Amino acid sequence: MGTLVLDTVSRWYGNVVAVNDVSMTIGPGVTGLLGPNGAGKSTLIHMMGGFLAPSSGTVTLDGDTVWRNEEIYRRIGLVLEREGMYDVVTGWQFVLANARLHRLPDPREAARRALDTVEMTDAKDRDISTYSKGMKQRVKMATALVHDPPVLLLDEPFNGMDPRQRLSLMRLLQSMGDAGRTVLFSSHILEEVEQIAGSIQVMVAGRHAASGGFREIRQLMTERPHQYTIRSDDDRALASAIIAEQSASSVQLVTTREDTRALHVDATDYAAFIRVLPRLASSRGIRLYQVTPADESLESVFAYLVAR
Repeated sequence: MGTLVLDTVSRWYGNVVAVNDVSMTIGPGVTGLLGPNGAGKSTLIHMMGGFLAPSSGTVTLDGDTVWRNEEIYRRIGLVLEREGMYDVVTGWQFVLANARLHRLPDPREAARRALDTVEMTDAKDRDISTYSKGMKQRVKMATALVHDPPVLLLDEPFNGMDPRQRLSLMRLLQSMGDAGRTVLFSSHILEEVEQIAGSIQVMVAGRHAASGGFREIRQLMTERPHQYTIRSDDDRALASAIIAEQSASSVQLVTTREDTRALHVDATDYAAFIRVLPRLASSRGIRLYQVTPADESLESVFAYLVAR
């Protein structure tokens, strides 16, 4: 199966609380662990991977406790953010050594397959010391995949990759999630999470701030108005109708970057506004040309979560 469950997990270092009372479930598919630097993402992944004991709470994989459970490592592939590697060996030797440590029946074939998966076959006989940062990331990814685990935990896996490498890894993670693996990757780059994560877990200042799909998270934030850009054939009449209906906290007539007029609307009740707008336009004979969410990027959601 590959389902990780964190139950009221905390981790502190002396008086510093890195993770504070976090509960979440990570199942099959691609999950993005989003948060700014210092949010507790790496600490959380270390506890999920069994490298760090929770100060309180429990982490389990399919019901089995992760901490001090060596058998767990046969079911987890882990890529840590830190760059420490064995630079005096080749990529092939490094991945093959990991295959042998897992006591795989055919370690050479497993290593070959893993390197091919991350597109490092051509550079496999070069010393790791000659690799770029992105190449080192891909070799670490190969070691995480060499034993074909059902769960992948990746801490900032796109660091140092060029655009082509980044796109290739995104496609790989998506295909693994579609195949039923549990893939969790952390990132502070909003675009990465928005593009490939089916589910998002947001960490802010060591706390679990939100979870769900991107739009699901956004729609839960009823205390912050939803912003829309609306174009019609009579913006002034539509603005008056919206104000009279009291379905928006503010309506402004603005000039867009395309040098056209539009309404900027802050809707206090997302569901009500979506129902009311077509009725208002139809009853007054107003033609709607455009209704576009102005704050539906993940960046706006994340900024709100950090600020609140």
